[in-house]
Amino acid sequence: MTIVLIFTFALLIYLIYALLHPEKF
Repeated sequence: MTIVLIFTFALLIYLIYALLHPEKF
C-alpha cells in the first residue's frame, strides 16, 4: 500500500509540474 501511495504522490507532483511548465513538454 505504501508503494502505491508514493507512486500516486509522485505522479501528482509530475502532473502539477507539467501544468506549471508546459513549455518543457
